[in-house]
Amino acid sequence: MPISVLLVDDEPLVRAGLRAILEAQPGIEVAGEAADGAAVVPMVRQLRPDVVAMDVRMPLLDGIEATRAVLRAVDRPPKIVVVTTFENDEYVYDALRAGADGFLLKRSAPAEIVQAVRTVAAGDSLLFPAALRRLAAGRGNERARAAMERAALTAREAEVLRHMARGLSNAEIARTLTLGSETVKTHVSAVLAKLGARDRTQAVIAAYESGFVTPG
Repeated sequence: MPISVLLVDDEPLVRAGLRAILEAQPGIEVAGEAADGAAVVPMVRQLRPDVVAMDVRMPLLDGIEATRAVLRAVDRPPKIVVVTTFENDEYVYDALRAGADGFLLKRSAPAEIVQAVRTVAAGDSLLFPAALRRLAAGRGNERARAAMERAALTAREAEVLRHMARGLSNAEIARTLTLGSETVKTHVSAVLAKLGARDRTQAVIAAYESGFVTPG
């Protein structure tokens, strides 16, 4: 089945550009378009896309609140990639904390845009650039550190989380640690469960905010 994508951006030219890039690829289809975050929940319910590519700044309902709305209101919600102009945007970080699965720069090359859609659709997180890592580390607090301590990760789970924070996929972690892919998948699932994280992105945020890993 092709990966279906919902495009959400208040600029028609941006939506048209993303549509042209994605529909030129095999195995990807654009299910629909919306001009504001306020339209996302009903469109997700109607179209059931696999991925939502959503502008982080919109006039009526921004990408942060739209992300929260989708995760709150939709059973089996789609993966959400927020689209932004600046990688160190506080709005982007807040959207990731709200539950978005990754972010994409509007100036990204077509191949990067396609890869981002395929990556989140497959359940992998997108690599955090240095700017977002610094933002996450700067948001560190005692609550995050206490939550990491309560998680009581095993040595292997901690090792897997460190590699997740570097942006490695399950397959890459398996190769690095000389483990089977199913074993890595089991460790990742255990990490998410212990941290109470919705997905890999949330786990990586927890790792940086708690100081478990540091930028660099």
